[in-house]
Amino acid sequence: MNSKHWLQSLLFVSLIGSLIVAALLVLVISILYPSLPSLEALTDYRPKLPLRIYDAESNLIGEFGQERRAFVPIEQIPKVMKDAILAIEDRRFYQHHGIDTTGILRAIRNNVTGRGHEGASTITMQVAKNFFSGPNAPRNIWTKIKEAMLAIKIENAISKDKILELYLNQIYLGERAYGFAAASRTYFDKDLRQINLAEAAILAGLPKAPSKYDPYLHPDYAVTRQHEVLRDMHRYGMISQSEFQEAMQTPLKFQSSKRMVQALGAEYVAEIVRTTLYKRYGEQVYSSGLKVYTTIHKQHQEAANTAMIQGIINFELRHGFRGPEKVISLPAGQVTPDAARDLLRDFVTYNQFVPALVTKVEPNLLTLVTSRGTVLKLQDKALLLVKNHMPPAKRTSTTLTPGAVIRVYQQHDQWMVVQLPQVESGFIALNPETGQVNALIGGFSFLRNKYNHVTQGHRQPGSSFKPFIYSAALEKGYSPASVFEDAPLSFSSSDTGSNSNWAPRNYDEKYAGPMRLREALAQSKNTISIRLMNAIGARYAQDYLRKFGFDPKDHPAYLSTALGAGSTTSWQLAAAYASFANSGYRVYPYLIEKIVDSRGKVIMAAEPGKHISKERVIDQRNAFIITTMLQDVVRDGTARAALSLRRPDIAGKTGTTNDQFDAWFAGYYPKEVAVAWMGYDNPHNLGRGETGGRAALPIWIKYMQETLKGVPVYQYKVPDGVLQLKVDAYTGAQIQEDDEGIYEYFYEEHLPESKPENLPGLFDPSEQPPEQDEPSFLERLIGDHAANGNEDKKQLPANPAAKLLSPN
Repeated sequence: MNSKHWLQSLLFVSLIGSLIVAALLVLVISILYPSLPSLEALTDYRPKLPLRIYDAESNLIGEFGQERRAFVPIEQIPKVMKDAILAIEDRRFYQHHGIDTTGILRAIRNNVTGRGHEGASTITMQVAKNFFSGPNAPRNIWTKIKEAMLAIKIENAISKDKILELYLNQIYLGERAYGFAAASRTYFDKDLRQINLAEAAILAGLPKAPSKYDPYLHPDYAVTRQHEVLRDMHRYGMISQSEFQEAMQTPLKFQSSKRMVQALGAEYVAEIVRTTLYKRYGEQVYSSGLKVYTTIHKQHQEAANTAMIQGIINFELRHGFRGPEKVISLPAGQVTPDAARDLLRDFVTYNQFVPALVTKVEPNLLTLVTSRGTVLKLQDKALLLVKNHMPPAKRTSTTLTPGAVIRVYQQHDQWMVVQLPQVESGFIALNPETGQVNALIGGFSFLRNKYNHVTQGHRQPGSSFKPFIYSAALEKGYSPASVFEDAPLSFSSSDTGSNSNWAPRNYDEKYAGPMRLREALAQSKNTISIRLMNAIGARYAQDYLRKFGFDPKDHPAYLSTALGAGSTTSWQLAAAYASFANSGYRVYPYLIEKIVDSRGKVIMAAEPGKHISKERVIDQRNAFIITTMLQDVVRDGTARAALSLRRPDIAGKTGTTNDQFDAWFAGYYPKEVAVAWMGYDNPHNLGRGETGGRAALPIWIKYMQETLKGVPVYQYKVPDGVLQLKVDAYTGAQIQEDDEGIYEYFYEEHLPESKPENLPGLFDPSEQPPEQDEPSFLERLIGDHAANGNEDKKQLPANPAAKLLSPN
């Protein structure tokens, strides 16, 4: 066969082969094309958007859903972001029709010649893959052919801008982030429109391999990929030489919105909202795209979290270092930051208490590496917690050595050694005029303990409960000038009907004899609270507590209720104190201000005034007088530390329960009420001296130091029906203006007499048996005498404000 015939045969075979290939291609297309999925998922794109929860200033505080998403229209995506993606992923996007034949040939050439490993997939093909191929779908030739055909179908049905919009919002970019808007929040805590060229290049490098180029996991790989993106942008004329060089030198600060949320300590708020909406909408809420705006204010929430952390740090300093969490055997040689991070990978950061590995211990100098790879050298005040556990101190089981795992905390750019607390704390602040919750900290760390100590923790309120008993007494005709005996009390088991004796005592075991109620509340005198409770009737007091929202079953009609032996939550206590702050209205605190659906429509909004009672539940005069008494608690009582705020308009009450299981401070000024609590989940003694004034009050003070900046001092107005009269400081009896005494507030219908009335003791039934129409001692103790309904009908003495009860 000559060469001519051979060439003809070759051409014939090539032609036949081409026809066969074309026929097969047509056959494949005819079989596969009708089976291609509908493009409804693209033309009516409804992404699975997570439930997002925001504070009052629209800062993200919580996100719930399998995927982090935030849809952004193509018009709002910055040009620098689009250019970065096109440069590295598909620079001929606006020239091809779904399949880039030029790109395919280039990829084949580069892969064969070894110039690089390059793919030929277009953005349209990636859209087809992202929407119609599952993450676990097999990757073979048929899958690729189907995706190519689907890309052509997409190009024929949808505009180029719409395809790019779908890609930029749907692509997975690591850390559960889908779409570049979500990724911008995840890696930089920025709106997508705020990112710069260097940051856009980081994000554009993620689609190729999100886990490999994750800036948190592999920052070196991420930067290398970023440089590739920048070089391509420069090569194809998308940025100038100066822009390229500037971006290459721009420092990167990776800051996740998740870390910001942790710094706020708002996870407990987000969880309250999540559970509320889950009960209403079920599982679909996690893909609904609902946006919930809460009443929480960022400044207040940050101040509350910082104050709570500082309170816990101070508590731990008072009780000492318990030793390292673990001691790790270090490898030979110097421990590098990367090696330290690897050794600490199983230790979790809880509310900014960062794990750290001790690498060297010297007198007054501790060298360590944090789980973030930061090398620290700490000394002096930063070592207060562990200074007695370092050389030259005697070596013990808690002595720090290289390999010890401890915790550090950064405050105002200064690091200090801390330890994970065993004690817990809770804090709530609310607006008494609206019911809006300004701040809520449910515990030290939601990640560590999801139990919300503000809303779920029913604890004894201790002496913080006394103001409500005093409030009840004002309605029975008593006044701040009423005098009671401060002296020990003792009840036998036969008196109380229990198995043990009861001997209520003052905390400091000091007794002052006759004392006005104003002084008694300021000094938190337990014995006087018991006598006062007995005088007004336990059943009456129990019923009166309903006005503040307390459930009677949580506060039995026993005399011990006057000392806060019942049960309440911080949430309930804050709402109750709000009635004093707002001149007598009941408050129903709330967290959710409004809910917006995925299309921007408001589907629920809080109604103004709905969370405050229409009518006063206690007399305005009562709220005013109790407030003045609680101001004296600050001025000259158990909360004197709050004088550091230099504000005469603050009022409040400390609380310490029996055996010091719980420490409280509840306080307010007219625009905000706040309650701080500290205690153990498994209730036991907080330690010697750990009263409400020492453990809880400093948290409240630190919070107010931040939130009261620039807030003018409020001037209280004396309500109508309140008179200010001069009385004897010892007897409470009214005196002449020229006499030496003090001024006190009274209801105009309950004025003091000019002489005190001496009455026999009420707590010694053996000496003074009760008359037939009076309750017995046991009835006084348990409050049963109120059940006959005659208590309110009994005639009060003409001068209840001047009672002087003799000691037992």
